[in-house]
Amino acid sequence: MSDTLCFLSAVELQGRIRRKEISPVEVVRAVLGRAERLQPELNCMITVCADEALAAARSAEQAVMHGAPLGPLHGIPFTVKDIVNTRGVRTTFGAVPMRDNVPAEDAVAVSRLREQGAILIGKTTTPEFGSKGMTDSPLFGRTRNAWSAERTSGGSSGGAAVAVAAGIAPLAVATDGGGSTRIPAACNGVVGIKQSQGVIPHSQAQDLFGNQTYVTPTTRTVADTGLMMQAMAGEHACDPWSIGVPRPDYVDAAQPRGDLHGRRILYCLAPPGRPVSADVASAFDASLQKLAALGAELEPFSGEGFDVEPIWRAINHTVWRTRFADIVARHGSDLSPTFVRQVESASQFSGVEYQQAMFDRSRLFLHVQALLQRGDLLAMPTLMRTALPIGQDLFGTIDIDGTSYENLRANWFPWTMPFNMTGHPAISMPCGLGRDGLPIGFQLVGQFRGDAELLRVAALFEAAHGLTGQWPPLP
Repeated sequence: MSDTLCFLSAVELQGRIRRKEISPVEVVRAVLGRAERLQPELNCMITVCADEALAAARSAEQAVMHGAPLGPLHGIPFTVKDIVNTRGVRTTFGAVPMRDNVPAEDAVAVSRLREQGAILIGKTTTPEFGSKGMTDSPLFGRTRNAWSAERTSGGSSGGAAVAVAAGIAPLAVATDGGGSTRIPAACNGVVGIKQSQGVIPHSQAQDLFGNQTYVTPTTRTVADTGLMMQAMAGEHACDPWSIGVPRPDYVDAAQPRGDLHGRRILYCLAPPGRPVSADVASAFDASLQKLAALGAELEPFSGEGFDVEPIWRAINHTVWRTRFADIVARHGSDLSPTFVRQVESASQFSGVEYQQAMFDRSRLFLHVQALLQRGDLLAMPTLMRTALPIGQDLFGTIDIDGTSYENLRANWFPWTMPFNMTGHPAISMPCGLGRDGLPIGFQLVGQFRGDAELLRVAALFEAAHGLTGQWPPLP
């Protein structure tokens, strides 16, 4: 029974807790037990809050039994990526110099989940400061893919996606600065959304106006994503992009109702010159057929103008150098060579080059806007191949169907970085398994601030594919 509880969706838990069919204490005990059993194999948790979570679960149980008002997430477990602040619970950023950091306040998104009744069970792993698409750090080691110990979990929200896929918690707070939610979602066969700029306030951003990072949901189903977004979304004074942004009913939007007649979806397999594995291409084609069967009109787009990794790197690495140069200078021996190299690489960019990258970012936004005037949504693979080997070097070559390519970012996830820079919502969903038995991700991109409609289409796609019960073969 305990493992059955671990794989119930948040929506199912919500109903069963309210009907007194199961207790929050049963649920929390089950997921904590599963976390303890699987942690040695997966290494996806850096901190487990067992005592605090059980105390919160007992309080939640009393509220149910006494007929008290219940929040939408009452008694439902969640995890938080270890670069998102949690009051009284250490937040290490995956970095040795920050291992004893304990925030005094929750991030806004975390606070809102707690206010709605969700129970924090622990912090999930991240590479140092969320700095790459694999999840490992000198502080905690490597986080393994939920489907194969020989493969990476993806990153930088690798621990979040693995915890969800492995039945450790149905909801996870992640972050996404260039694909960090969608990459591990695709690698582990779960749902990861990067919402529109401002939909969920980001209370830890330092560049409030040029920010391209997002605090995001990771879940097992689109309905759970809607439930999580409903709690996390809404304007807040800390984030100027959130002010004045309406909050539609994301829970209602994330239901598979109706069809896609009257909707045009533009699609592209890969930007020009970028490789893609045969199994990803096959799964992508099959996914497009699912959309067509739902009534969508499909139209190809060229992918020209999406070779954006140099632009993303000029902006992102300059931000990192500004934030972390002092940490590298003082604690370089405690940090991974990969992280140090990324921070130091930004020294090559001049102020003019940085500003030019910002101009290019604006042009990219207009380019995506022009495409979304032709169609309602965009579709593409999330990744160009399944999860990479567990020991993959960020600066090494990437193998795609037996051929090696330089530049891992540009050749593995060319389709995730663009939408961090433009602010459009993008969701990754599982769409099948590769020849290696590992998940493949399908990405849909919606209109700017069109998150509710994106969820609606995603829910229909999910229902058509019928993969929500497909989980890794873990103990």
